[in-house]
Amino acid sequence: MPIIGTLTRYSSRFSFTRPFSSFSFSSSNAFPTPNPSTTSISLSSPWSPGHPNAARHFSGGRSLLSHRAQIRSSAALGRCFERRFQSIATKNSFEGVLKTLEKQGGGEFGRYYSLPALNDPRIDRLPYSIRILLESAIRNCDEFQVTGKDVEKIIDWENSSPKQVEIPFKPARVLLQDFTGVPAVVDLACMRDAMNKLGGDSNKINPLVPVDLVIDHSVQVDVARSENAVQANMELEFQRNKERFAFLKWGSNAFNNMLVVPPGSGIVHQVNLEYLGRVVFNNGGMLYPDSVVGTDSHTTMIDGLGVAGWGVGGIEAEAAMLGQPMSMVLPGVVGFRLSGKLKNGVTATDLVLTVTHMLRKHGVVGKFVEFYGEGMSGLSLADRATIANMSPEYGATMGFFPVDHVTLQYLKLTGRSDDTVAMIESYLRANKMFVDYNQPQIERVYSSYLELNLEDVEPCVSGPKRPHDRVPLKEMKVDWHSCLDNEAGFKGFAVPKDSQNKVAEFSFHGTPAQIKHGDVVIAAITSCTNTSNPSVMLGAALVAKKACELGLEVKPWIKTSLAPGSGVVKKYLEKSGLQKYLNQLGFHIVGYGCTTCIGNSGDLDESVSSAISENDIVAAAVLSGNRNFEGRVHPLTRANYLASPPLVVAYALAGTVDIDFNTEPIGTSKDGKKVYFRDVWPSNEEIAEVVQSSVLPDMFRGTYESITKGNPMWNQLPVPSGSLYSWDPTSTYIHEPPYFKNMTLSPPGPHPVKNAYCLLNFGDSITTDHISPAGSIHKDSPAAKYLMERGVERKDFNSYGSRRGNDEVMARGTFANIRLVNKLLKGEVGPKTIHILSGEKLSVFDAAMRYKTEGCDTVILAGAEYGSGSSRDWAAKGPMLLGVKAVIAKSFERIHRSNLVGMGIVPLCFKAGEDADSLGLTGHERYTVNLPSSVSDIKPGQDVTVTTDSGKSFTCTLRFDTEVELAYYNHGGILPYVIRNLTGSKQ
Repeated sequence: MPIIGTLTRYSSRFSFTRPFSSFSFSSSNAFPTPNPSTTSISLSSPWSPGHPNAARHFSGGRSLLSHRAQIRSSAALGRCFERRFQSIATKNSFEGVLKTLEKQGGGEFGRYYSLPALNDPRIDRLPYSIRILLESAIRNCDEFQVTGKDVEKIIDWENSSPKQVEIPFKPARVLLQDFTGVPAVVDLACMRDAMNKLGGDSNKINPLVPVDLVIDHSVQVDVARSENAVQANMELEFQRNKERFAFLKWGSNAFNNMLVVPPGSGIVHQVNLEYLGRVVFNNGGMLYPDSVVGTDSHTTMIDGLGVAGWGVGGIEAEAAMLGQPMSMVLPGVVGFRLSGKLKNGVTATDLVLTVTHMLRKHGVVGKFVEFYGEGMSGLSLADRATIANMSPEYGATMGFFPVDHVTLQYLKLTGRSDDTVAMIESYLRANKMFVDYNQPQIERVYSSYLELNLEDVEPCVSGPKRPHDRVPLKEMKVDWHSCLDNEAGFKGFAVPKDSQNKVAEFSFHGTPAQIKHGDVVIAAITSCTNTSNPSVMLGAALVAKKACELGLEVKPWIKTSLAPGSGVVKKYLEKSGLQKYLNQLGFHIVGYGCTTCIGNSGDLDESVSSAISENDIVAAAVLSGNRNFEGRVHPLTRANYLASPPLVVAYALAGTVDIDFNTEPIGTSKDGKKVYFRDVWPSNEEIAEVVQSSVLPDMFRGTYESITKGNPMWNQLPVPSGSLYSWDPTSTYIHEPPYFKNMTLSPPGPHPVKNAYCLLNFGDSITTDHISPAGSIHKDSPAAKYLMERGVERKDFNSYGSRRGNDEVMARGTFANIRLVNKLLKGEVGPKTIHILSGEKLSVFDAAMRYKTEGCDTVILAGAEYGSGSSRDWAAKGPMLLGVKAVIAKSFERIHRSNLVGMGIVPLCFKAGEDADSLGLTGHERYTVNLPSSVSDIKPGQDVTVTTDSGKSFTCTLRFDTEVELAYYNHGGILPYVIRNLTGSKQ
């Protein structure tokens, strides 16, 4: 039965349609203050208040509670009511369901908000992922940021989710990596300055929830195939990034609640899975489910541990840090039933590529996917995390695996204490969030259903340009030749028939060599998707062992590398005695970070690069990553295939993707016999045996006990002091951004989009890699020119990702991808566009700056899936700095649309069945978006008419999806909204 009648007594008594910007209330329940008597306990885990970073992990504090809906009314009127409501806001409407969780042997774990105590039968039918949203809403229900009506919407999920209703969500913590973390800390530092200038208290700019920042995106594979690769690459990493790292170290001291995990520790998502993930928080005696939003789209990997987590834009994450609730549409949930078990020789990577293919076909954008069924018992936690990791690739917000006995076993394996695991199990059972497959299951309701028999999964890869273009291994050779034949596109390279067998001769360090289409030049075991999974990592090592014993070798010009996601991997590879075989094939450990998966693959040998470029060879990379968009892995590898780590080794041995593993040999043994794929492929039993004997709890404990101690290079970094950052105007890494220049206390209101020129005209699947590359800075680019003008030599350019703390570099790097396809260029590929007024072909940056000088707005036309790929706030910040006022697309990737809104850019969708081509738009028109001048007259999702100077007009859907997003738009973006809130508050 509905419960809002008694729970909204305050909101019904004081009903407002236009909330007030200056409300500032304290909430004791949202972030409970820990018991001071417990904070001096000396423990090494982030699970308890005694952790070395306890003050940052578990400090309580008073949370700013500004109303989540749009701020459009008089601040003065709001202040009149402030005192009246302050006492109301400190009380939780659900205190009646606050229960004590008893320990089995006496004593208690703490208190918690009990879902069963609501006595509502609808809760039993809710998906487990929705129950986490429900608990958060109940725990944070103050009748301002979160209301009883919000709680009722979630309980009535079965009926309310199809209506696209809006709910607030407060995550328990925020996760950052350094590529996205640096701009986040830059923004926070800049916000402190803005607060000062507006007469506010700059110390209000402080995270109110735990923030964990893992430095993992900066290491590059400069040195490979060397025993000294880890040390050499780390030294180069620190040389290039010393200034960035010192800035992050300053941030960890200047801001409360922020833990920075130093370089060389591992990949953020593996560290999150093995160490940072709490599953259940015990925060000063208050128990609640762990949940996390992260500034990396693969934050979803933690869903495999039963922790609700997903990627958001950096600007959204900053708002969440500062106590703002996230506004989200209550998602539909796809129930994905798994049955059977994987066949011999099939890996978790094969499974996730199959699942990705199925879910892309089903359509899960903006939805949760929840896995269940008898097949779950055969999936290890690492296998589940692999599937959860690739949620962005199949389009879902989450790929969620509820906690069960497998989860508890993994927590113990990774060094969590027995007491902690007992607390987690007791809490989740008591709150109906634990799945016990030994008991009868209550049928849950899902929005739609899918099923996969695990026995039907077969070995496969994905590519050559998109992660969801799955290719069964047995069809790979045929598919490759189709790609050579097909016209240029996602599955085509348009290589003429008479050129397909071309062989390019070159000399590799004095040795004659040759290369042809499909030859592998990069083979990388990389990425959180797979390096967290012992079965595929040890499987790869077993392939290497069998190959070495047969006398097989990898060609010396293939750049091989192994970049584990944590130090644990090194320990179990050494314990198993298998690392030496990987080394023998050139797969030496090169560092602990993302490396090749994000484009930090380093240079190829000059002789190889020249052979590819001079002969227009379609060279291949094979990597155990999650992204293979063109231009991402390496500028010279036009074909990029995602594969399991064992397959990466197999393709390195074969030296080409143009091979049928069933019928063609991968090499010749030392005794002259042909060696086939089946001769080196280990059985599932072989892999299970070595996993069982080599992966031990002490490895995890030892690795993570020392993780916050840093390393000598990190510990010796000098750190600026003070709570306000001293900007260095000569720095090419850290630069004060212009977001808050000339900012006033009053919001500017909607900006008109009138007679705007089209800066770029795109087709489908423009990714964040196209919009804001993370990889190398091309020597002829505007960013390179900027750096050289400031005395930076080419060898010190570093990557775009590493320079995300400098808006000048990043604005110039926007749309700088060398594989960019802009229809205005009529077939030419590259980071150029046409300046419509003059007809000149210019770099995108130069054209945008000329439009700005001329006082002209710009828009972007795009096809489907605009902004897919990695979560990158710079993919929205960059276009904003270029003067882009609106993006008109067939559809948007979820996080990128949110990022555009956060930067004040208007997202518009063509109506179904329409796009720029069908409407006859060339991009040479001028565009006016007919939006009301007052934000109070704009509604989420309303129709908007766009007119052009050619006389054509068309209707679009306005993709401001919630009232809160309209508030951001009214303020010029989410960060100005937060600053005005905090400046006006009396927190």
